[in-house]
Amino acid sequence: MRFFLSLSYFGKAYHGWQRQPNAVTVQEVVEDALSKLLRTPIELVAAGRTDAGVHARELFAHFDMLENVADDLVARLNNFLPDDISVMAIIPVIGEAHARFDAVERTYEYRITTVKDPFLKDMALYLIKELDLEAMNAAAELLMQYEDFKCFSKSNSDVRTFHCQIKEAFWVRKGNQLIFTITADRFLRNMVRAVVGTLLEVGRGRLTTEDVKAIIKSRDRRKAGVSVPAKGLYLTRVRYPESTFNIHG
Repeated sequence: MRFFLSLSYFGKAYHGWQRQPNAVTVQEVVEDALSKLLRTPIELVAAGRTDAGVHARELFAHFDMLENVADDLVARLNNFLPDDISVMAIIPVIGEAHARFDAVERTYEYRITTVKDPFLKDMALYLIKELDLEAMNAAAELLMQYEDFKCFSKSNSDVRTFHCQIKEAFWVRKGNQLIFTITADRFLRNMVRAVVGTLLEVGRGRLTTEDVKAIIKSRDRRKAGVSVPAKGLYLTRVRYPESTFNIHG
């Protein structure tokens, strides 16, 4: 039987999602907890890999078992996991459902605080300089006109294609915070943080919308803005076809 696990985590203490030999990751912690509770080795396949320090409000991962899991597994798992990782649900799915390949949309948010707030020091980027939100939104709209985003991809990324279909990208102001939301079918490594870094240069008046067009067309990571710190980035939603969760077909 295959199950989807829905979880969230605060990423500060972890070197990203994916298990690594010399660093603590979210995948390692959750797999180890599941394996101990289910008394069998469990391997998780997630919808995507968040980088070190990035947070997730919603991430799905799948695992396989020979039999059904107990109804109280979510509660037992949350008691076993550290406070910065929470499991919301464990859902039986159709046998061939895949947490990564079946995901049709992923949404990220990036948060900036315009006032120094000690309670946000690990949750948002603090920027005191006033930004031109209208110009940043004009530049963000341009992203939906393109598909090749090599200029925002981490250098030397081993991927078959740099194409992504961006479906929305916009900034809003909520009180003392600026929040950037971006949704696409897929994202490249480090892409959202590089996009935000570039849009901030627009907001500071250092780049124009025409400059952003030229950067995208150049396919050169060196011409885009710097990657902003991970602490302001959140994976907020992963969407699947309804059929993924319809185990009765």
